Amino acid sequence: MSPEPAFASPQTFSAQHALLIELLYGEADGARWELPKEAFAEALRRSAGKRFGAARPSETEIAAYLKTLHLADLALACACAAGIEIAWEFFIAQFRSELRRAAASMLRASGTSDDARAAELADSLYAELYGVRSDAGGRRKSLLEYFHGRSKLSTWLHAVLAQRHVDLLRGARTVSLDAGMEEETPRSVPRPEQPVPPDPDRELYLSRLENALREALGALPARERMILAWYYVDRLTLAEIGLALREHESTVSRQLDRTRRALREGVAERLRRGEPGRDGCPPEPGLDDAQIERAFEYALEDWPFDLTRTLSAENSAADPA
Repeated sequence: MSPEPAFASPQTFSAQHALLIELLYGEADGARWELPKEAFAEALRRSAGKRFGAARPSETEIAAYLKTLHLADLALACACAAGIEIAWEFFIAQFRSELRRAAASMLRASGTSDDARAAELADSLYAELYGVRSDAGGRRKSLLEYFHGRSKLSTWLHAVLAQRHVDLLRGARTVSLDAGMEEETPRSVPRPEQPVPPDPDRELYLSRLENALREALGALPARERMILAWYYVDRLTLAEIGLALREHESTVSRQLDRTRRALREGVAERLRRGEPGRDGCPPEPGLDDAQIERAFEYALEDWPFDLTRTLSAENSAADPA
């Protein structure tokens, strides 16, 4: 008989995984934020529940999954969601400028960029990230409770910011935190009258997208990969990159925009082309435009693609000079 799901309740999860929780709490450095272990254990339980759903995985499977999480990011998000001041101060210092740069980039792409608008778009997230709404029991709820640690926190924040930008462009109504969102990245979607069944091709789309993105990144000129790595991996500002390249930061910004557009076009073209058969597997047919768009949407929701690792590998032999 299959074991009872270890994430069925906080008590069951904590009892069955006490030693693992202790180990992961130490790896996440939860004590740095004065984060209660019970709160961290609950974040782990939610993440496992999201991953396995109604399945009955073994304790070994649950432990193997939890060890793959970005634990330090999960602990920080959990502490911020709990309203712990030192964690929130670190979060602001760490991510404010990054989110504003991302917001400026998104606004430039839509032709509405200026510093004030970028700051307004980025800062509009903080109220919901901190948690100003309450549930039926009066408990403050934070948007960060929907971060499950499967991607980097910075990646998740960029996805949330991108969706907020899309919401503003479309005039869409954002789904409330009280609506019981199940996705790691809350999105603006119409409320269906009937539950929408999961797409059985979702994992296939994401797998194809990952292969296409790796190929597209590898096909970029070394200089463009280096700029991407400096911006997204090393977190250099446009001005710092411009200084290294002896170019104006506006030139670097335009180059980044061109590279991002080329990447998207390259990925889309590879998805349309399909994949040849290999290792005894039949060839994969190409995707149509609707399927490609769906693949990009799924990537925004919850996609553990590690851009940092990929860019670092691509540029490991690059010489900035």
